[in-house]
Amino acid sequence: MLIDFHTHICRVPSPMKKNGRGPFSQAHDLLLMMDNFGVEKAVLLPVVSPERMTQYITSEDMLEVAALHPTRLIPFCNVDPRMVGNSPTADFRPILRAYKEAGCKGVGEYTANLPFDDPLQMNVFRQVEEVGLPLLFHIGPTLGGCYGAYDELGLPRLEKVMKACPALILLGHSQPFWSEISADVTKETRGGYPKGKVTPGRLVQLMRDYPTLWGDLSANSGFNAITRDPEFGYAFLEEFQDRLLFGTDSVQPNKELPIIAYFRKLKAEKLIAPEAYEKIAWKNASRLLGPGPEGAA
Repeated sequence: MLIDFHTHICRVPSPMKKNGRGPFSQAHDLLLMMDNFGVEKAVLLPVVSPERMTQYITSEDMLEVAALHPTRLIPFCNVDPRMVGNSPTADFRPILRAYKEAGCKGVGEYTANLPFDDPLQMNVFRQVEEVGLPLLFHIGPTLGGCYGAYDELGLPRLEKVMKACPALILLGHSQPFWSEISADVTKETRGGYPKGKVTPGRLVQLMRDYPTLWGDLSANSGFNAITRDPEFGYAFLEEFQDRLLFGTDSVQPNKELPIIAYFRKLKAEKLIAPEAYEKIAWKNASRLLGPGPEGAA
């Protein structure tokens, strides 16, 4: 069984086309992909920050689509810290609670390109913590020219957030997050897909020090981190088997998904313990998503 913790779809296709398609696929495309690859359920991540895409994908859209496929699709909600008056004292709790009561199981993909510890960001993080939802974030390597919460080499701002919000479950994603798996990462390489042997880096230490930090293995960033040094990758999966999540970051039905083949190999060749595989493939997701038809195994 697989639960894909990172997908994006749209309810209404965008009029902006490239090669005949908009930037996001639709539910029927995602469900076909899931059926083809043996994925039982998928988390739907809205896109609401202007840096992310040319097409906004709202929390309401994801609730509506998930309601049509309640045993397969699981909605998250999302906010941008500049909403509700662009103020570090804005009250997001009524919004977050309403989305949670409507069935949203978390917040993300959170992509606002402000410093990770900016007062606007901290305001959102504290309120997400209070409401009791996990938050899936994307780190950006710069301020401007990209999307994602900005942090420097070594992720000091992420650590500041974890210290300030000790009960907030944070799900890490993107190149600048996963490149920190190795101590040899540099300013020049952190925004890409570094290759070669891994010397355990800052991310490994942060995951050891902060039990609320989880890893989203989706996209080329997560896949590269655990495959660039295969033996290290297997050991990493074993060590953090309780806080890693399978995902694809699927946005298009024809997108290559090498992590699917990798997970098949993990299972078939028993490259990690069977229980570790089951946790990462679906049990951790089910535990994090909680009870109910959307979260139950």
